[in-house]
Amino acid sequence: MNSILFSNMVRFIMLILLQVFICNQMNFLGNINPYIYILFILLYPISTNRFSFIFISFCLGLIIDIFLDSGGAHAAASVSIAYIRPLFLKFSFGAAYEYQAIKFKDSEFLQRIVYFALLILIHHLILFAFVIFDASKINLIISRALSSGVFTLFLTLILHSLFSQKEK
Repeated sequence: MNSILFSNMVRFIMLILLQVFICNQMNFLGNINPYIYILFILLYPISTNRFSFIFISFCLGLIIDIFLDSGGAHAAASVSIAYIRPLFLKFSFGAAYEYQAIKFKDSEFLQRIVYFALLILIHHLILFAFVIFDASKINLIISRALSSGVFTLFLTLILHSLFSQKEK
């Protein structure tokens, strides 16, 4: 088995378990929950088939929906960021994305923060728009997306720093 495929399978399973058994149990200030499972989508290899990546993202979101009983909101948000991810890779990493030479662990910290923050914010806006599903509560959607997004960004950066190894 290919080592990249194996590491992605392990990451997929571990992030689901971490999300379901730890992060879903957190509830800071009444409405702030981290959704760190999207780290899988953020770090998925760039050079893979786009259709299979979107399908895997859908499966990831669907599994989270099953555990949270959220009616497809996580699947919709996951597919959305998987679909638009190339635009944000190009925006954040520029020429390195054009030549598919991005190594997240070797990239500049600011580039990673911009890339992570933008996709996390979009994910959370879509997620809470579907969860709340009331246009008159746009302030609530934005406040929950921002508060949970900041916490998710913080945890994803910590997890990425802890589990990525710089090449020597």
